[in-house]
This record gives sequence, C-alpha cells and structure tokens, in this order.
Amino acid sequence: MRPSPRLLRHPIHLISLGFGSGLSPVAPGTAGTLAAWLLYPLLRLAFDDAALSIFLLVCFLVGIPITHLTGRKLGVPDHGAIVWDEMVAMWLVLLFTPASIAWQATAVVLFRLFDITKPPPIRQADQRFKNGFGVMFDDLLAALYAIFTLAVFVRLAPYCTLPLEIFNGF
Repeated sequence: MRPSPRLLRHPIHLISLGFGSGLSPVAPGTAGTLAAWLLYPLLRLAFDDAALSIFLLVCFLVGIPITHLTGRKLGVPDHGAIVWDEMVAMWLVLLFTPASIAWQATAVVLFRLFDITKPPPIRQADQRFKNGFGVMFDDLLAALYAIFTLAVFVRLAPYCTLPLEIFNGF
C-alpha cells in the first residue's frame, strides 16, 4: 500500500514520513536520508555538538511512538514510507563526519549500504525488535556501522596513494 499525501496533515505522520520524503515512489529510505542530509546544515546552525546530541536522543525517543503509530495506521510496522528512522540515524552519522561534501556523501553511501544490507547483528535486531523501537533501533545500528567505517576511512586517508584532495577541500 502506498500512503496518501493526506497523511502529511497529521503532525505525527508528517514527521514519521520525513516531511514527505518517505512518499517518494522510488527508494523512499534513500529519499529520507537525502532529506536529512539537506536539513543537516540547519541543525548545525541551531545546535552545537552537545545540544545536537541531546536533540538526536530526543528525536530517537520520540521516533519510537510516532513510527509505531504511523506503522499501525499504514498496516505495516516498518513501512518503507516511514523514514524518520533514516533521518535521525543520518543526522547522527553526519555529527561524526568531516564537514566536506565529499566526506558527507561518503557517509550517506555508507549509511545506506549498512541500512539496506543489514549485516549482523543489524539483521537479527531487525527481526527481533518490532514496532517503533525496532524501526528506530536497526537504523541506529546501521549508523554506528557507518560511523565506525567512516572513522577508519578518515584515519587511513592520509596514507592512501589515491588523490584524496577532493575529500579535504570540497
């Protein structure tokens, strides 16, 4: 079932559906991730690192009941149109990502890779935890995988023979 744009009239569904990005007919999770990336500069204007961390914790906790309610409304607990989990997780990844566009693009790709492929234990968490907590938790794990992998890439970048100037200046 494809959700109706009318759902966006309700604030809970508006947030759960990523302010409409989850209504994308193609790759709604990626659309939600990209919307999060586009909104991230506004969050950085509003919050320092500590305040953003608290904001993200609140977004995660609020995400549990709102994604549950939207999933119940749509008849599927983890409906593809629910992208608040991707947005919160992507904001967390970006908090730990160097400020260049190239590093941020790499972070987006890594997060989507781990969110889609669900390597262990993400797949097991996705199968075990249901409803709002499950929706939010598996994306949190994918974010942690992306953060760790990105940290390794950033650490190894100075030792690579590839031209990595794009990551430092772009």
